[in-house]
Amino acid sequence: MKLDVTIGGIRFRNPLLLASGILGDNPALLRRVYESSAGGLVTKSITKEKREGYRTPIVVGVKCGFINAVGLANPGIEGIRDLVKAAKEIRAPIIVSIAGSTIEEFVEIAEEAKKYGADGVELNFSCPHAEKRGLELSDDIELVEDIIKSVKELGIVTIPKFGIKDNLSELIKVAEDSKADAVTLINTIKAMKIDVWTKRPVLSNVFGGLSGPAIHPIAVRVVYEAYEITKLPIIGVGGVVDWESAVEMFLAGATAVQIGSAIALKGLKVFKEIIDGIRYYLSEQGFNDIKEIIGLAHKQVES
Repeated sequence: MKLDVTIGGIRFRNPLLLASGILGDNPALLRRVYESSAGGLVTKSITKEKREGYRTPIVVGVKCGFINAVGLANPGIEGIRDLVKAAKEIRAPIIVSIAGSTIEEFVEIAEEAKKYGADGVELNFSCPHAEKRGLELSDDIELVEDIIKSVKELGIVTIPKFGIKDNLSELIKVAEDSKADAVTLINTIKAMKIDVWTKRPVLSNVFGGLSGPAIHPIAVRVVYEAYEITKLPIIGVGGVVDWESAVEMFLAGATAVQIGSAIALKGLKVFKEIIDGIRYYLSEQGFNDIKEIIGLAHKQVES
């Protein structure tokens, strides 16, 4: 049974990647994730300067998942070397997520990632709760285009990550026209939780990003629509918690999926559980290669 996929020349032993923001700022934990059957790693979003993030509370569980407002806490550009080194020691493909606020910051961080041997970079245009980063950047189509082109010129695999936006289809086409190697869709969705007893928002930042099962149908819809308008490989992310939700993403058109909140729900064993389930599904359905089901839902609709 073939489960390996290739994106931008990066070969992943299977299509399950660690999502940015989950365990991705600790070298030892990155190694544990890969040793737990992940196919590849994505670091936490790295900013030029170290960030402590917002004060607690920064995460709250809700009935349908989690809401977090970490504030892009990360070790800064100086932490890239150790993160990449940890991955390379176990021959794990690693993508460095970047959250800059200017073209120059994106390029500088990408240069550092390339210098230490990262396999690629993911450009975070999608964080719903970081001021002057993420979703705010993606309002400026020309800026997004300039950032992608500038990073791509460094000669490193470049993967923009977009969240839910009214101009999402335009952003995807800009990524394709700018010679990006793939797109990651989607990020968390802006949300909040109020404590009815204190009558106050729970998170210190008031608003945060909703992740987990609640956003999965939305993510599947976005991946499906993106597959219709672009030839770029799609990395699907949003509420993948078991093999069935992963397979949905592949059928919608994703070449790989990222796992995030499921780790909080099930621990690192979730990677092996999902891989075993995908193998079972492919065998039962008469497929020999994961690539045979990518985008298959579109063909079913056409027929």
